[in-house]
Amino acid sequence: MAGFRSLARQVRDPRCDLALRRYSLRKCLERFAPYGHRATWDHLCSRAGFDPEDRSVDPARLVAALDELEEARAVWLAYEVEFAERRRKEKHDGLRRPGTVDDWHRMTWGGFGVAWCDDPRVHPTEPLAEVLRRLIAALEREPGSSCPVCQGARLVWRHDLDHEPSSGPVCADCGILVPRPVLTPAALAESRRTRLLVSA
Repeated sequence: MAGFRSLARQVRDPRCDLALRRYSLRKCLERFAPYGHRATWDHLCSRAGFDPEDRSVDPARLVAALDELEEARAVWLAYEVEFAERRRKEKHDGLRRPGTVDDWHRMTWGGFGVAWCDDPRVHPTEPLAEVLRRLIAALEREPGSSCPVCQGARLVWRHDLDHEPSSGPVCADCGILVPRPVLTPAALAESRRTRLLVSA
């Protein structure tokens, strides 16, 4: 099975036919897809300027989409290195029990679904790397009451998400499943109450 870097080389290789280059970009999303596979694909297509169903994409647009994905992946991999180093130090210092950020992080190891968007057409419009930087910054500070990506305050508790956890606070503005550790208990309670009001 090809890894992310070898797939990225195929996307860039002008000797590969266009179908293989497009396919390789889609396969990259099996290794790294911050919004989930379908939403990340929709995001990359809209940012690079081609239709998700287009089978004869301008190669320059494929490479532009790959560039954005690679930049975001570099941001996430750097965070994972820092996270692993912090956990090693904590274990060395006797802190064996992981916290809520650690619990969340285990479900997103490798970068799949770190900013899960259950509806593939509703996702942040900013570059992926910027979205991940905002999310990481929120994970490293005290919890707040709004979406760490768009600062939206309309958080709605949703059930039956196609992700783990299968329920949680979803930003009604940018569509991400907001990691619970970045929200205060009051913000989480309010999102649950909002779900009740919306479903009533």
